Amino acid sequence: MEVGKPLKTEIELKHRPLTPFRILRGLICLTVILSTAFMFLVFFAPLVAGLLRVCSIHYSRKVAAFFFGLWLALWPFLFEKINKTNLFFSGENVPAGERVLLIANHRTEVDWMYLWDLALRKGRLGYIKYILKNSLMKLPIFGWAFNVFEFIPLERKWETDEPIMHQMLLTFTSHQDPLWLALFPEGTDFTEQKCTSSQNFAAENGLPVLKNVLLPKTKGFCACLDTLRSSLDAVYDVTIAYKNSCPDLMDNVFGVDPSEVHINIRRIPLKQIPVPEEEASAWLMDAFRRKDQLLTYFNTKGHFPNQRTEAELSTAKCLINCTLVIALTGIFTYFAFVSMWVRVYIALSCVYLSSVTYFNFRPLPLLDFIKPRLCRDNFKK
Repeated sequence: MEVGKPLKTEIELKHRPLTPFRILRGLICLTVILSTAFMFLVFFAPLVAGLLRVCSIHYSRKVAAFFFGLWLALWPFLFEKINKTNLFFSGENVPAGERVLLIANHRTEVDWMYLWDLALRKGRLGYIKYILKNSLMKLPIFGWAFNVFEFIPLERKWETDEPIMHQMLLTFTSHQDPLWLALFPEGTDFTEQKCTSSQNFAAENGLPVLKNVLLPKTKGFCACLDTLRSSLDAVYDVTIAYKNSCPDLMDNVFGVDPSEVHINIRRIPLKQIPVPEEEASAWLMDAFRRKDQLLTYFNTKGHFPNQRTEAELSTAKCLINCTLVIALTGIFTYFAFVSMWVRVYIALSCVYLSSVTYFNFRPLPLLDFIKPRLCRDNFKK
């Protein structure tokens, strides 16, 4: 058997068959998601993340979070109401409204999407941000969104990443801005081949040999703690597992997998995490050892320990949100067809979004330039 390739049975054992109805429904959902994302970005992003940000980063983030949350809520609606994927929560019932750093295992390419289901229940959907690989910034449409909503892109070369990460983390230190910053310390999604390489490295370097997760990379985690520690309420240690098989993006779109998503949450106050980098790195390694044990338990029992209930998503609210997003997109599309000036605005907006994403640029408030000058003038007087 060739390492890293799924067995034939793994490919066939989908929870639901890929029927013509599911293909049609999935294509409709994908069209809605892409068209609404494009229209929301080209109409709102230059005004909110450009013009308004020049006046106030706080209010720019607040308005952006509102529109981002409206659009993001389409995904939990797709997962839970259309695809009928069951979500099970276990561990601690974390409070709403906290500023947190989330650390999660990376089983598949869509793990990060299921954090939206948790964030929606805690009122933080529009405020979730991710630390992600830089190549994802090149994705059409979504790359623009990643820049507008201040995701942190990394090249996976610490010499290059450290100054960029530090600079962006410094902009997240204000207590008045809600924040859920999600980090996947493994740095890549789990495969058997990567797991074997990780185990070999661990054995050679006296580190724990893990079976269900990869060894975490500690520098990014320590950088987040070093910069944000005084402004965070807690760290959420999130472990994700899937019943039946790990899904990919198209499984989610067409609703063939997963049958169940299990999310275990552990809340750690910042005072329980050591300050020195070496000790914080050891703490993270212990956290992943615990994740490995949790996933072993899941593989045996089919669920995590201490399973509990979370509030169900309201079908009525999901439908109202979906209707509002589609209606706004329809209005934008209508004006794009009837007005040449709207089409010019859309073209200029696309140029703006492409440019700021390519250069990883975000405007700074004018007051940041005016205040130092005023201070110098007053000092001279």
